[in-house]
Amino acid sequence: MKKLFHLLPLGSFVFLTSSVASAQGDPKLTEIWNPVPRVVALGKTPTDPPSDAVVLFDGNDFSNWTSVDGGNVKWKLENKVMTVFGASGHIQTQRGFGDCQLHIEWRSPAEVKGNGQRRGNSGIFFMGRYELQVLDSYNNSPYSNGQAGSIYKQHIPLINVCRPPSEWQSYDVIFTAPRFNADSSVRSPARITVL
Repeated sequence: MKKLFHLLPLGSFVFLTSSVASAQGDPKLTEIWNPVPRVVALGKTPTDPPSDAVVLFDGNDFSNWTSVDGGNVKWKLENKVMTVFGASGHIQTQRGFGDCQLHIEWRSPAEVKGNGQRRGNSGIFFMGRYELQVLDSYNNSPYSNGQAGSIYKQHIPLINVCRPPSEWQSYDVIFTAPRFNADSSVRSPARITVL
């Protein structure tokens, strides 16, 4: 598995050695003991979810999903993979989520048809409103704020790291839902970080 790292210039960081920190006062004054972070057990293998994960799809059925129009999911389920085809419609989780971390694995069709937005186009909608683009952007030139990894027509991804069609790709996403004041005005907008 390849990992991607972004490095910032060293001038962006400030490093304090323990001798510098202690020279400024008693280091115990900066220690926080509560609250204690809860323990989450990691999976037994690198591909197993952590103990606190809500598994939305385990490859066996669509029990956590429904058609957006109501009723059963019309997508295909073969070899532990859910596949959208033709006019099989949009699906959504049966359970609603606000703030969350999400791991998504996806791949575009092996047979390349079309270009731009007509190649393996899909999306993940947070709260039914904010779309994280899923698109075959490998050797494809859609508009920049419509590429894979973009927050559709909102934010351009920093880089295009799409793999060739039919190869598995993944997103790890941190979503923070918007917050509102008592008068319904926005206190803080939604935030999405995609890795």
